[in-house]
Amino acid sequence: MTNYGGIPKKFSDLKNSKVVILPVPYDGTSTWIKGSDKGPEAILEASANMELYDIESNSEIYKIGIYTAKPVTEKSSPEKMTEAVYNESKKYVGKYHTVIIGGEHSVSFGTIKAHFEKYKNLCVLQIDAHSDLRPEYEGSKYNHACVMARTQELCRVVHVGIRSQCIEELPFVIKENIFYAHEIYNNNKWFEKAIERLTTNVYITIDLDGFDPSIMPSTGTPEPGGLDWFTVLNFLQKVYKKRNVVGFDVVELCPNKNNPAPDFLASKLIYKMLGYKFNYMHIK
Repeated sequence: MTNYGGIPKKFSDLKNSKVVILPVPYDGTSTWIKGSDKGPEAILEASANMELYDIESNSEIYKIGIYTAKPVTEKSSPEKMTEAVYNESKKYVGKYHTVIIGGEHSVSFGTIKAHFEKYKNLCVLQIDAHSDLRPEYEGSKYNHACVMARTQELCRVVHVGIRSQCIEELPFVIKENIFYAHEIYNNNKWFEKAIERLTTNVYITIDLDGFDPSIMPSTGTPEPGGLDWFTVLNFLQKVYKKRNVVGFDVVELCPNKNNPAPDFLASKLIYKMLGYKFNYMHIK
């Protein structure tokens, strides 16, 4: 796989890096559109076409050092994949700002667990179209539809942009921690309320179907009525200013060779988030 951003070796060696990007090309529990296992490669290829100077922060973010690790390739079962991601994440979490690129959403739990064990007072901020709170789905507790159910067993989860849910999930919804898309689409007053629900240390998981399909059609389970680019960026910027973000993932890209724009959005989103992390005071 291409290294993220196609950046020079000086800034992409592990010894010179503050960031590790860990690709997880896994699509084992997808239930509709297949192809998220091609997501990491598409994101990395698209990132090579980014301008590495960021206008908003007036900085060349890549100079913090961004190392692209070898992909986690365990595919025999969601349980074994989760264990493999957990073990690989533990090598980096706490030493580097660790970023997972998927792959479907089931890839997130292993690294969330690794962060939970490293950081006290951790919570997870989920941006997503789906709450992913099913206790079990299609015979597995580690299905992509269950990832936040497993996470909620460890720590608080704050959900943003949710607009699809099954009735079996309702008993597991904590009302003050969920911000439904239809309640927040026409104002930004919810920003502060959501941030108030976050603890000191925050891990961010972004399912790309949290964005509206008009700008992010390439996902496994597209859902109308999603968030727009600048709403997400403005919200994330405030989160990074007010909390210590310790790691994040970007998942569920199902690339379409005839439309590379969603691939580029995902790669640019990662770059913007790294800029927010390392240009604000909460640097750990």
